Formats: sequence, C-alpha cells, structure tokens
Amino acid sequence: MNAVRRGLGNGVVQAFLVLIGLVWMTPLAGLFLSSLRSAEDTAKGGWWTVFSSPGQLSFDNYSSLLQNSGITQAFWNTVLISVPTTVLVVVIAALAGYAFAWLDFPGREAVFLVVVALLVVPVQIGLLPVAKLFGQLGLFGTIPGVVLFHVAYGLPFAVFLLRNYFAEMPKEMLEAARMDGGSEWRIFTRLVLPVGRPAIASLAIFQFLWVWNDMLVALLFADSSSQPLTVELQSQIRQFGSNIDVLAPGAFVSLVVPVVVFFAFQRHFVQGVMAGSVK
Repeated sequence: MNAVRRGLGNGVVQAFLVLIGLVWMTPLAGLFLSSLRSAEDTAKGGWWTVFSSPGQLSFDNYSSLLQNSGITQAFWNTVLISVPTTVLVVVIAALAGYAFAWLDFPGREAVFLVVVALLVVPVQIGLLPVAKLFGQLGLFGTIPGVVLFHVAYGLPFAVFLLRNYFAEMPKEMLEAARMDGGSEWRIFTRLVLPVGRPAIASLAIFQFLWVWNDMLVALLFADSSSQPLTVELQSQIRQFGSNIDVLAPGAFVSLVVPVVVFFAFQRHFVQGVMAGSVK
C-alpha cells in the first residue's frame, strides 16, 4: 500500500477511496430518498428527481410505518432473534475455543475434528429434520426455535475461529498466570478474553449481520407472530406500486441497522481481521 501511495500520491489514492465509498453508499442513499417519497412520486420517476424537486421529501412514510403493526412487530422479532443468537454463539464459542486451545481432556482432538467437519454441512440439509424435531418439542414457529437453529449452525465456525485465535496466544503468558495461582476461569475472563477481544468482536459482527439478514431459516421456522423483518417485507410485496410507501422505509430500516452496527464496531473488526497477519 505504501508503494502505491508513493507511486500515485496520497491525493490520488484518497480520491479513489472516496469514489469507491460514494459508489458503495449510492444504493443506501437511493433507498433512503425513495423512503421519503410518496407512491405517486415514485411512479412518476426515479429517486434522483428529488434533487430537482425537493418538495417530494416527507417523513409521512415513516409515520405510516410506525403505525403498521406487522412491520413494527417484525422489527422487534428480528431484534429478539439476532441479539440472543449473537450473544449465545459468542459466549459458547469463546468457552469452547479456550477449552480446545488450552485445556487437556480426553478426546479433545477428535471432538475438534468433528466441529471442523460440521463446517462443510450445508444449512439446507438440516432444515427438514430439525423442523420435524422442533415440531415434536413444541419449538416450531417460535422465536426460541429460530434462535436455537441459528446458534447450532453458527457454532462450528465460531468455535473454529476463536480456537485458532486463542491457540496463537503465548503459552508462557498463560503458564505465568497459572503459576501466580490464577484459576482457569480467572485466566479466561481476565486474560484470554481481553486479548481476544478483536476476534470476538469480529465474530459478533459477522454473526449479527448473518442472522439479521437471514430469510431462509426464518421463512421455514417462524410463524406469522414470530417472523422477522425480512420475511414480513417479503410478505408485503403484493403489488409493488401500491405499497412502496411501506416497503421502502421498511427496507431502509432493515438495512441501516446492520450498517450502524458495522461502523460502530469497525475498529475492532479491522483489528480482528489484521490480527492473523500480525502474528
């Protein structure tokens, strides 16, 4: 990167990066402007016409969105699915990753190989068997059922990622902590978790974004009272021209939450991505 900057100059590189950022943000800006226009204005022309006719912009669509019980309930369902799933996956994976990396117990390597093997199992294979099992347990069509499915299929990658990250920590550091009388739980909470924060934050971001944007699992495992925003928006697509005033703001809300989460934790995300190249 330094060689590129020296060859082209910092100004050219920065201008290029700004251009890429603007191109990447254009769909989001277009969706936001569309969400502020009425269905009649949308039928007349594209969202870019607001620059010549700014009087089209209004927050009436968002007022209508807040009064749409289906959308608001689906939004909170999405939160109730995404947040517990992310927390459970991160907590369980951190505990399991530490155990696989630094604790000796019978069958450790064999169990870890099973976890790695589960990475290649497509999610579609488990849909029908798990749906039948959840039906017998009374979990089918409920938020806990959707959460459990996401946790089960998110754990193999999460355990694999955190185990490899924790295993790269200096062995002398953990041995010194044990010699000082630290218990495994104290070493895990006071030493391993702070050092592994970049990887944990990266995992949390990936898991949250994956669950928030999921529609396949929710479409099968959630009923009308527990379906998330992605499924609700899909069900609202009856006649595109007649309910765009609901779909556009709903889609923007569904999109802006992951964007906000990503930018809020981007520093930790970059640290987690770069950690493997630094070690």
